[in-house]
Amino acid sequence: MTMLLPSAPTTPARTGAPATPAAVAARRPAVGSVHSWDLSTGVDGPGTRFVTFLSGCPLTCLYCHNPDTWRMRDGRRTTADEIVAEAGKYTRFIAAADGGTTISGGEPLLQPVFTGELLHRFKHELGLHTALDTSGFLGARATDALLRDTDLVLLDIKSWDRATYRKVTGRPLQPTLDFARRLADLGKEVHVRFVLVPGLTDDPANVEGVAAFAASLGNVGRVDVLPFHKLGEAKWQTLGRTFALHDTPCPTSEQTALARSVFTAHGLHAV
Repeated sequence: MTMLLPSAPTTPARTGAPATPAAVAARRPAVGSVHSWDLSTGVDGPGTRFVTFLSGCPLTCLYCHNPDTWRMRDGRRTTADEIVAEAGKYTRFIAAADGGTTISGGEPLLQPVFTGELLHRFKHELGLHTALDTSGFLGARATDALLRDTDLVLLDIKSWDRATYRKVTGRPLQPTLDFARRLADLGKEVHVRFVLVPGLTDDPANVEGVAAFAASLGNVGRVDVLPFHKLGEAKWQTLGRTFALHDTPCPTSEQTALARSVFTAHGLHAV
């Protein structure tokens, strides 16, 4: 696919004009580090979606299935114009399938200006439903304008136990919880994602903690309990990294169903 060159900057917005993402782009073409984009159904938000995977992530999750997105420098410098033009090719198809667009990664909020510009243009130029797939660790970087252009947040809460969260991700849990509460205060729709890893995140108290917190927010429309898998292990090997969970078994259907029942018991729609 041929990369588009950034267009020349246009005249800056008049003094006093709101600093919307579009106004930012008018002063400086929005360029980001992009890993790839694709069409997906059922795993990146409702319906068929155009998903943009950005490069760069502050977390180093033990079960990450896209470790090739961890470093921003490994992505391709890409303009927002190019991404929006590509998504525009599928607008009718996506709308007919009750879908939309999702920005994933990596971690989209590592590039908040670029992410905000994409969300704004997807929503207002293409008229598509928008979703942000994030760990929430960098939630403080999400401006109010960015969140106004986000219809749905897919929020990964990887553990309730603080020590387990740090073991899984290499980072503290609190920023994710703070972001979750901010989204609740804004009334922003959230789908929580929780990866069930035997011997790591499946402790009953841990599952109960995530469920109770999600239920307390009041804006969680769905919980995805995702069984741990090893589909990304080959990528770790290719990158010369050790996949620490090589000997960890995948959860059984019974274990997964039991975890989902904990969320259901809290009045949440768990799948």
